[in-house]
Amino acid sequence: MSKTTISADGKCRCSWCDSAPEFNAYHDTEWGFPVSDDQRLFEKVCLEGFQSGLSWRTILAKRENFRAAFKGFDFYKVAAFDEADVERLVSDAGIIRHRGKIEAAINNAKRACEMVEREGSLAAYFWGFEPDPSEVQTPQSMSTSPTSVALSKDLKKRGWRFVGPTTVFAFMQAMGLINDHADGCFLRPKIDEIRKSFVRPQ
Repeated sequence: MSKTTISADGKCRCSWCDSAPEFNAYHDTEWGFPVSDDQRLFEKVCLEGFQSGLSWRTILAKRENFRAAFKGFDFYKVAAFDEADVERLVSDAGIIRHRGKIEAAINNAKRACEMVEREGSLAAYFWGFEPDPSEVQTPQSMSTSPTSVALSKDLKKRGWRFVGPTTVFAFMQAMGLINDHADGCFLRPKIDEIRKSFVRPQ
């Protein structure tokens, strides 16, 4: 099965873009671009956790609602959420009303605050797990990797929740820790060039 598709605009993209019309913009402007902003990294960890058992299209459609409900994913603000906030979120039809995932996001915000104190930033921590490119030799051929397993294990040891190896691998793909655009996708060489000049957080 081909991992690329020719879109209506004539561009060759990763074939998953065919799944929903809104995926082209997400693919072309976000997916796989390296990210060093702590708030965006935290948002993605949370949204990947909410996606567990669901489709990314469902999460993407609700992303602005999530951002409003979780204070723009400012983890310092989310860390201060209390039981009343949990009840508010469980009643919010604009997001995924899964108590366990909501509580995990609040818990992870607290863990993120701790991580910044210890590591300097979330970006420095996550990019410290950037794998060697040879780890994923064939793009979009894996749903986990040795690095995602190691990162998941370390996050869980630090008290994070809903961060299994598959969730973490999807996070790594989206946040540019690996370039998993398919061979032939018009963005793959562009992402390679962006990654070359990307300043890794220390």
